[in-house]
Amino acid sequence: MIHITLPDSSIKTFNKGVTPMDVANSISEGFARNVISAKFNETTIETTTPLNTDGSLVLFTWRDDEGKKAFWHSSAHVLAQAIQELYPNSKLTIGPAIENGFYYDVDFEEQSISEKDFKAIENRMLEIAREKHDFIMRSASKHEALELYKNNIFKTELIENLEDGTITFCDHATFTDLCRGGHIPNTNIIKAVKILSVAGAYWRGDENKPQLTRVYGISFPKQKELTEYLELLEEAKKRDHRKLGKELELFTFSQKVGQGLPLWLPKGAALRERLENFLKAAQKKAGYEMVVTPHIGQKELYVTSGHYAKYGEDSFQPIRTPKEDEEFLLKPMNCPHHCEIYKTSQWSYKDLPQRFAEFGTVYRYEQSGELHGLTRVRGFTQDDAHLFCTPDQLDKEFKDVIDLVLYVFGSLGFDNFTAQVSVRDPKNPDKYIGDVKNWEKAEQAIINAATDKGLDFVIETGEAAFYGPKLDFMVKDALGRRWQLGTIQVDYNLPERFELTYKGSDNELHRPVMIHRAPFGSMERFVALLLEHTGGHFPLWLIPTQVIILSISEKYEKYAEKVLNLLENNEIRALVDHRNETIGKKIREAEIQKHPYMIIIGDQEEQKESITVRQHGGADLGMISVKAFIEIIKNDINKTLKSF
Repeated sequence: MIHITLPDSSIKTFNKGVTPMDVANSISEGFARNVISAKFNETTIETTTPLNTDGSLVLFTWRDDEGKKAFWHSSAHVLAQAIQELYPNSKLTIGPAIENGFYYDVDFEEQSISEKDFKAIENRMLEIAREKHDFIMRSASKHEALELYKNNIFKTELIENLEDGTITFCDHATFTDLCRGGHIPNTNIIKAVKILSVAGAYWRGDENKPQLTRVYGISFPKQKELTEYLELLEEAKKRDHRKLGKELELFTFSQKVGQGLPLWLPKGAALRERLENFLKAAQKKAGYEMVVTPHIGQKELYVTSGHYAKYGEDSFQPIRTPKEDEEFLLKPMNCPHHCEIYKTSQWSYKDLPQRFAEFGTVYRYEQSGELHGLTRVRGFTQDDAHLFCTPDQLDKEFKDVIDLVLYVFGSLGFDNFTAQVSVRDPKNPDKYIGDVKNWEKAEQAIINAATDKGLDFVIETGEAAFYGPKLDFMVKDALGRRWQLGTIQVDYNLPERFELTYKGSDNELHRPVMIHRAPFGSMERFVALLLEHTGGHFPLWLIPTQVIILSISEKYEKYAEKVLNLLENNEIRALVDHRNETIGKKIREAEIQKHPYMIIIGDQEEQKESITVRQHGGADLGMISVKAFIEIIKNDINKTLKSF
């Protein structure tokens, strides 16, 4: 007999050889019908895998992330079978599940694939699915595996890097694929599929290796869910920050300036400035001091910090000066510079904490294929701050930073979020720097603070920064997509590397603890997410132009300027549309520009010294006094922008 522990800590006893599906049926037949994947002792297995030892079992349905992962991984196998049948000369490589769906990288050799081919692939996938083929895992020797793929250089390369005795395949129907496992019971659970797009992808992400075709797809257990997802995709296209950024005249890119280097237009620059001022005001109240550091630093600075070893390959090439052996780098991070600022003074425990903040621009040489609008760029500005405190101060300082992050989220409409405590992977110690005991202290400090603040959080192993664990905030936008936004990190390691000290109450020198913190993350990515979350309808306190004044004809422009002055005197951002266009065209274009309020001025408004107000979207507030309108604006702002 074996003992199986379930997630609710209950323990069930079974004969050896029981499968996860047998366990599911012992709980409830209804529940078992929905189980599609399983984990035993933290290892993903099939629902038909025999269990022969005591252990912990987790059963997943479509509603679970792990269930979706198995569903989409299995769908990738079906996609691969359909492609191989329709394109017999194609060579398959790898096909994982991703956050939304799956892909398969394929070498189509002389053939090509385009949108016109999608329907045929989808139809064949559905035919295979309806045939209800079981997914069956089997082991194979290295010799057998190499023989099977002797005409596929990509699979051969993968197999050659595997140890004999660890190689497994997954079979369904007449198709077999090299695979570690983690599938749904059978193909019939897949009821709806859609090929979404194709793109180029280098084999194993190396631009020096062959270019493949990446076929993206998604699948669902119900047609209704696919329909809803496609509707969501259409809404996402409308909210694409690249499209909205162009329409709202916020930013642009230039090939002559360089890929991944955004140019902020006047409206976008003003938007950034308001975001910066918003955070600066909160930081000032919280005791931060602003600093400014250069865009470059000597290579040795980043060697000391460990960033050169970590980001050297992703950085721009060193800048060599006329002086022999002198090299500078575009900075990949601000923290080494802040450590050097800390070192300029001798600190006592009475002087701590010290909080240095900077909107500092950093540079990473991302691959051109990975660049995407403002969300993946080569030059970006972080709302960075580094706090240097005593170990006794760490808990309070960390919690205060959590409060600051929550204030930022609340003022910008990000209400749906969870927290993630990202810790090191003990199995891969080479990924990290520093002493294990310090890591344990830092990880526990974050867990304690998150617990005390009542955050809904999960612990993710292996997601820590190379120098310390962190608390990441995972935000859901208006379309239900998850984004990592805002991070707080505890670091015992950089103070060691830079030999930072303070004099304690015992008159001895001690190492400070360092907190890294960025509520926005990067200004570029934050603006992109805010654009897509709001659809360009920014909170009123943030939007570049809060009010646009539209006069019916040139006769009323003098009165329009008078209204403009009254609004500006009350710190309301407004402008007058002076163009000689019809009022209908002016209103339509103001709607496209997403101005929250439009003021219409004509003969009646001038005579009564009033204004007619129209909200974005068509709501009409009627004719009111300018004074009453100013109160409406101020109340609207106060609803979202609260004091810190």
